[in-house]
Amino acid sequence: MGDPLAIQLVNTVGSRGSPRPRERLATYASLVEWCIRSELIGRSEGDRLLAEAAKRPADAERALARARDLREVLFRLFQRFAAGAQPDPADLEALNAALGGCVGRRRLRLGEVGCCWAWSDAPDSELDWMLWPVAYSAAEILTGSSLERLKICANEECSWMFIDQSRNRSRRWCDMRECGNREKARRHYHRGRAEQETGGAPHA
Repeated sequence: MGDPLAIQLVNTVGSRGSPRPRERLATYASLVEWCIRSELIGRSEGDRLLAEAAKRPADAERALARARDLREVLFRLFQRFAAGAQPDPADLEALNAALGGCVGRRRLRLGEVGCCWAWSDAPDSELDWMLWPVAYSAAEILTGSSLERLKICANEECSWMFIDQSRNRSRRWCDMRECGNREKARRHYHRGRAEQETGGAPHA
């Protein structure tokens, strides 16, 4: 199971703790593409949004800025809770403001068995309506049991977040093949250098 949408949005910044963070939402088009990959919208909806954005570039830039602002609010909130600290009330209010524009858009619809939650159709004039489920996802994390399993990658240069689904809650890395192995190699290198400098032999 993948991480919730809110965490996926937070992780659109790569190597956040490094001198050169990687911005994955550089343009409105990249925001739309991220939404498609995250299955927030379909390709046809994405094409409609891009066509509308081409007519209103200034509005598209503002929508992109709101998406980034929401991402940073969520990062700060999650970071504080993951550290066992209280969040900044201003960040909580910012999330509440985002929720105010989307909570009333949820609707019950008939599903295969019973009913299911869905989102009301959004007007093309709202270029960031696809972020409604992201804000709601953040609220579900902050009010649910998964908050206790929220973690930040142990690689300080990474800072990606994840929900630790391991049975004993021992997961430390966003991806063991990437950050885990890289961090182990870094520690091994520095340990070897330290032992050489003190005259000892590095461990095998």
